[in-house]
Amino acid sequence: MHQPNKQARPSIYYNYQVFKPWLPSAHSPQARKPVVIAGSGPAGMVTALELARLGVPSVVLESELQVSQGSRAIVFTRRSMEILQQVGVADRMTENGLPWRFGNSYYRGQRVFRMEAPHDADDRFFPMINIQQQYMEEYLLGACHASPLIDFRWGNKVTEVVQDQGFARLEVDTPEGPYSLETDWLVAADGGRSGIRTAMNLQMEGASYEGFFVIADIRVDLPLPTERLAYFDPDWNPGNTILMHREPHGIWRVDYQLPPGETPEDALKPESLKARIDAQMAMIGHAGIAWEMDWNSAYSARTLTLTDFVQGSVIFTGDAAHLLPIFGVRGANTAFQDAQSLGWQLALVVKGVASQKLLANYSAERVGAAREIIGESGKSTRFMAPPSRGFRLLRDAVLSLSLTEAFVRPLYHWRTSRPHEYTHSMLNSTGDDNGLFTAGPAHGAPPQNIRLSADDFLLDHLGGGFDLLYFTEAAAIPAPLLAVVDGVRARGLALRVVAIGARQPVAGADLTLSDVDGHFRQRYGVQASGAAYLLRPDQHVCARWLTLDATRLQAAFNTALPQ
Repeated sequence: MHQPNKQARPSIYYNYQVFKPWLPSAHSPQARKPVVIAGSGPAGMVTALELARLGVPSVVLESELQVSQGSRAIVFTRRSMEILQQVGVADRMTENGLPWRFGNSYYRGQRVFRMEAPHDADDRFFPMINIQQQYMEEYLLGACHASPLIDFRWGNKVTEVVQDQGFARLEVDTPEGPYSLETDWLVAADGGRSGIRTAMNLQMEGASYEGFFVIADIRVDLPLPTERLAYFDPDWNPGNTILMHREPHGIWRVDYQLPPGETPEDALKPESLKARIDAQMAMIGHAGIAWEMDWNSAYSARTLTLTDFVQGSVIFTGDAAHLLPIFGVRGANTAFQDAQSLGWQLALVVKGVASQKLLANYSAERVGAAREIIGESGKSTRFMAPPSRGFRLLRDAVLSLSLTEAFVRPLYHWRTSRPHEYTHSMLNSTGDDNGLFTAGPAHGAPPQNIRLSADDFLLDHLGGGFDLLYFTEAAAIPAPLLAVVDGVRARGLALRVVAIGARQPVAGADLTLSDVDGHFRQRYGVQASGAAYLLRPDQHVCARWLTLDATRLQAAFNTALPQ
């Protein structure tokens, strides 16, 4: 029988709650479920919440009885916050997190590069916000527990998956013994060491780097801003790299590379941790400062992905689908984008609104995103931890030149995680005016947020279904367009029509947003009335027109919803 740890995890700043296990004896026999999600990390819970927003129930199986140990992911991007806004937890992240937008790289005691992430008045969220993963999971968990469509089962471990024709049969172990559970779709969100992926003998493509890094979270009072700090080739760790981030509650992340040949076991010994952290504090001008350890771990950089995230009735997402280095804050931020993409496409398949081609599209889009990230993060990884003598010679030359030559300094840029643009998605319209626009979000891109008033933004009103942004100053949406809208809704699809530009409510629109100064139209590259954008339920653009008519709108929906 599976016996998860019932003792609260240790922490000097976070109070872990231990939940009661879900036990099969207390429930009636299990009917087949439409969706079962294995794993309650960021990818698993966001998938469940996205499914629930579209009316699809799910069962979440979590082998442990509490949220994850240690801070783990601590930096969340603007796009991640926009996704978390959709599932109802962005406010709590904002209330308790530390926003920032600058990153600094140091060499030989000199700041040689300063990154400034873009941020303007149309952005509700900062480019990045720091908060420990336990809090983020706590907020998502609260949203899951509040949803009547999410059956959350603590202490339930998937031990076997057998695929039959059109469904999967699971063996699930609990503290009271095993039970069987059938599901039309199993979402494998069980993390980087995915037992489901291993049991299915699935191989990932990519590279693993030999070097190891140590993460140490310490409580220390440092008079430094909330900015990313990177130190290259310091005297106490020659040839290697150290990263530092401020976290809430007086915690600092110290992340340092180990010299070749040192094992993680040796590096995590208390005396080794103390010597390295003391040396880092001294290097930044705070020798002898008192600090207290909360959590530490070791990791190696890997850039790996499955080549297909859909395997029969099993769908992989998050770290179960790919393994990415943390440089550029790519782990949880990529998992959120996976989950948002999977949630709406799986929901429409479950509801019978679209065919399983939509799941093939999910895999193609997110494998493409993983490969793009691997390409970008591989560059960062090779700079932070050169994998060969040639790469080290090149990196060291950049370090040396950067002291006097400004042109090499941008090579320090850590290529921060950004939302993938589904430029070549099979869901993008082939008969629209995408190529004629000179501004605005293009095919596959997420929308540009727009500030509507002091605390009101465009993305506050979008999501949960398709959104048609129709630019007009007329009194009503044209009747032929509304006929298409009615037909789409009759198929069981959520579709919101947003009229943009008129001063008064527009008949036929669900929402009217005025654009007195033309700012909205300017950001979206719209010159005249009758232009439009069609956004998917994950808010990415799948069509845009300089002039929209009913025929082209119907064609766009036919493409976006393969039958």
